[in-house]
Amino acid sequence: MVISEDARTAIDAEIRKYPQRRGALLPALHIVQKELGHLAPETARELAEIFEIKPVDVMEVVSFYNMFYAEPQGRHHVHVCTNLPCSLRGARGLMRKIEAHLEIDAGETTKDGRITLGHEECLGACAYAPMMRIDETYHENLDLEEAKRILDELE
Repeated sequence: MVISEDARTAIDAEIRKYPQRRGALLPALHIVQKELGHLAPETARELAEIFEIKPVDVMEVVSFYNMFYAEPQGRHHVHVCTNLPCSLRGARGLMRKIEAHLEIDAGETTKDGRITLGHEECLGACAYAPMMRIDETYHENLDLEEAKRILDELE
């Protein structure tokens, strides 16, 4: 089994909150991802058994929402907003320089497993661009040196 007993207990508690078992699938995905870091096919099979659905049904939900990950992730998620307003203020150039600094492309994880880098379509802080979100913290009005300093301090 991939899903721990503690996670299974939490999932069962969520299931009891819903009139239909499948209503607890999203909370269950959050519980399992928090514990394992991502939602692999073997995890989907176990969840499918719990929810009496097919594994593909679980993976459809995982692939639909950008908050779920089917692949292992870094300890920190770094997202640079690259939509038009942010790009006009240098975000795409900053992203390319961050990729070079970390020696990865967007969508990849550093060799040490510290950072998974990604684009974000909109972080809702256009007036403070360029900016990035690290986990749940926003860093605004960035230049390359400040971005590098912040990234290099992540453990």
